[in-house]
Amino acid sequence: MDAGMGRRKELAAFLKDRRSRADRAAHGLPEVGRSRVTGLRREEVATLAGVSVTWYTWLEQARDINPSRQVLESLARLFRLSPVESTYLLSLGGHGELAPTTSSSMTPALQRLVDALGFPAFLLSEDWSIIGWNDAYSQLYPRIDSVSEEDRNLLWLVFTDAQLRKMLPDWEEQSRSFVGSFRAETRGWLNPAGESGIVARVSAASSEFAEIWQQLDVAGFSTRERLFNHPKKGLTRYEQHNLTPAEAPDLTLLMYAPL
Repeated sequence: MDAGMGRRKELAAFLKDRRSRADRAAHGLPEVGRSRVTGLRREEVATLAGVSVTWYTWLEQARDINPSRQVLESLARLFRLSPVESTYLLSLGGHGELAPTTSSSMTPALQRLVDALGFPAFLLSEDWSIIGWNDAYSQLYPRIDSVSEEDRNLLWLVFTDAQLRKMLPDWEEQSRSFVGSFRAETRGWLNPAGESGIVARVSAASSEFAEIWQQLDVAGFSTRERLFNHPKKGLTRYEQHNLTPAEAPDLTLLMYAPL
């Protein structure tokens, strides 16, 4: 499946999901039948968004059509999407940031930057592969030095590494946060339908990940507290910060500042 079809399938699934979550009462619509229906019908969405039922149905069928930015913004308002969800919707519809044309790699300059930090820090590529880290991160997560390059991916490790799971006292909450952030940050660049790449690999290895991924949650990053069961220090608290290196905009520098 090509990337275009993958994005259309993700757009279709995302619209269906958010339509099912919509509050009928908020749009002045009555309950349907004897059961309480919380979502909207396709024809109701089309009427409220100002498009034809046929055209909106094609969107949910992943047809090869090009929705305008105006229509997608109308749907975002209709479904009361958050800013990060709206950005994700626009990206799936072809109105977001362009995918990186090149993939950056670890350079001596970036390694010196990471090494200069006195607290745990590591660099992620666009698919969340861990491509560089410092000694402080090795001390926090000793196994990183022995993990194979193929498995050195944050999503893979969070859902398949028993040691890392034990290190996260709030694993259930954090794992969901990771999945939502991954979906938001990749913006449909990495075959969002999940037929290939890291999403397919983790889905095959972890039913927990597969279930969370199918829930289509999107979460933006904000500086937050992180808890770790340190192998020597016990429970430790950090504040997570994310930065993008100017010379490598497709990479993300994650830093854990002690609290």
